[in-house]
Amino acid sequence: MPAVMWFRRDLRLSDNPALLEAAARDGEVLPLFVVDPALWGPSGPSRRHYLGESLKDLDRRIGLVVRTGDPVTEVVRAAREAGADQVHVAADYGPYGSARDEKVDAALADHDIELVRTGSPYAVAPGRVTKGDGTPYQVYTPFFRAWQEHGWRDPAGDLGEVGWLTADSDGVPAEDLPDGLDLPDAGEEAAQRRWRDYRRDKLEAYDRERDRPDLDATSHMSVHLKWGEIHPRTLLKDLEGMRGKGAQTYRQELAWREFYADVLFHRPDSARDYLKPEFARMDYDVPGDQLAAWREGRTGFPIVDAGMRQLRATGWMHNRVRMIVASFLVKDLHVEWQHGARHFLHWLVDGDLASNQHGWQWTAGCGTDAAPYFRVFNPVTQGKKFDPDGAYIRRWVPELRDAADPHEPVDPIVDHAEERVEALARYERIRR
Repeated sequence: MPAVMWFRRDLRLSDNPALLEAAARDGEVLPLFVVDPALWGPSGPSRRHYLGESLKDLDRRIGLVVRTGDPVTEVVRAAREAGADQVHVAADYGPYGSARDEKVDAALADHDIELVRTGSPYAVAPGRVTKGDGTPYQVYTPFFRAWQEHGWRDPAGDLGEVGWLTADSDGVPAEDLPDGLDLPDAGEEAAQRRWRDYRRDKLEAYDRERDRPDLDATSHMSVHLKWGEIHPRTLLKDLEGMRGKGAQTYRQELAWREFYADVLFHRPDSARDYLKPEFARMDYDVPGDQLAAWREGRTGFPIVDAGMRQLRATGWMHNRVRMIVASFLVKDLHVEWQHGARHFLHWLVDGDLASNQHGWQWTAGCGTDAAPYFRVFNPVTQGKKFDPDGAYIRRWVPELRDAADPHEPVDPIVDHAEERVEALARYERIRR
């Protein structure tokens, strides 16, 4: 009988276990993607446009059937139209996705259609790595050791010939980009090409240069992992046997992504609320003009403004700078982390709920972190350390291109030293 392959965060044909299962019965496969208004609506222009381009790439290769609407309705309708008795997916462990899949599973069962979950967007599915007593890890380092010890499967085999079914399609929704926003190439081939080039030319220096926003030293694979245009298992296989510090550090960064997914799986409330609830009692300022200045890159602190402008221009921001701008918002402007996380998710092309929310909570001191709240990044010293010649600042803050010292604040909206003292005073009040 025919089967449906419901693509979600696995927009690729290679190393796709769920797709292999759908095709394994020697029947025809209907390739389906559902544009879910519950996800499409809150996404910003970067993610919507990029997703559209990735779907177009898949459509050119297999004739993707795109339906818009509630997945509970649309998946059942597509399966019944195809005469399928199975719908194949990669398991979703996010708060919304797992609840959605339970509803779709029940609706399909009413029509004697099975929802088959195979694989996930992770090398090790959330919930698999636990302490000896079965409880989840709260801190990254022991999680990383257990994650490595657990291990992962090799990449899935080749797909082979597939008889792709066709059906009426709503088409890929259009999303025009705002002026000045330029996004990377989308699709499986683009992901493979970027990874191949990075592995060949820059991986060896990753441990030494990854914190330098002035250098093009990071892989930019986060967006491809976000949409499953390549699987982390593929990357880990390519890193296998590489003993250099660059490969070792890169493996650790992939584990951070899996760690945050695991934390969110166990604590779905942490997508919006404090992982450490005592921080909800801290005094925060009402968002206003200073939040707007931060969003627009007008704080007067060069490294902060450079990062915020890079975000608006490229849909991406260097990870070290993400930490700097997040610390500035929470600890210099005393604005709750959720406001910053929401802005990031609106503009980031790689906006991933688990990584974004828990990255923000880590910097805000209320997340999965053994380090104390009083780690407050000084934006000037951070800029001098990681952008020593000011090349990153000069690129994204053009009014400072001719400045003798591009790191010095220009009409700053706050005094960092004073706000650091204030942030620590507010922290002391919740400790009493």
